[in-house]
Amino acid sequence: MQEFDLSLPEIYVQPGESRLVRQPAILRTVLGSCVGITFLVPRLGVGALCHPMLPLFPAKESSTLSVMASRRYVDFAIHDMIRQLDSLGALRMETQVKLFGGGDVLPMIDGERHATVGKQNCDVAQRVLDEEGFVIIACRLRGDTGVRIEFNTGSGEVLLRKLTSSMARAGAKPVRKVYRSRKNA
Repeated sequence: MQEFDLSLPEIYVQPGESRLVRQPAILRTVLGSCVGITFLVPRLGVGALCHPMLPLFPAKESSTLSVMASRRYVDFAIHDMIRQLDSLGALRMETQVKLFGGGDVLPMIDGERHATVGKQNCDVAQRVLDEEGFVIIACRLRGDTGVRIEFNTGSGEVLLRKLTSSMARAGAKPVRKVYRSRKNA
């Protein structure tokens, strides 16, 4: 399986963070119920990764939360990244978007009928991206395990490794898949 260029700078994006880079880099993160949204604009040489943790920004806290703290929310993180991309001149039709995570990794209370945090995160991300005019070109959502993603902002490829606690204990290698970008973007 393909590995990424080890000479590229590597940046770990923590839960609740977003990162935009203007040169090739590897943006890494680990997702459970959180979602990871990658944006690539080849014409501008710009790539970004958002790692929000909760679905909806609480409007009642809008005056008390900093922008950095607000990026914990899926809807806010996506809108914030869109503002940054718009300011650089990115067009919706040229922006390649990929969506990952949203797993059901948190235990549910017996008999709970509400959507899980992972499902809510997925639903909000897909809705906001659609409302903003973006097309998701690749995704791997839900499941009952976490995933590790590595986004090469130079090529647009995302290497996904499925994580399980039993695999880690046994020393087994995680399942890997590469999500490639369109060639004619």
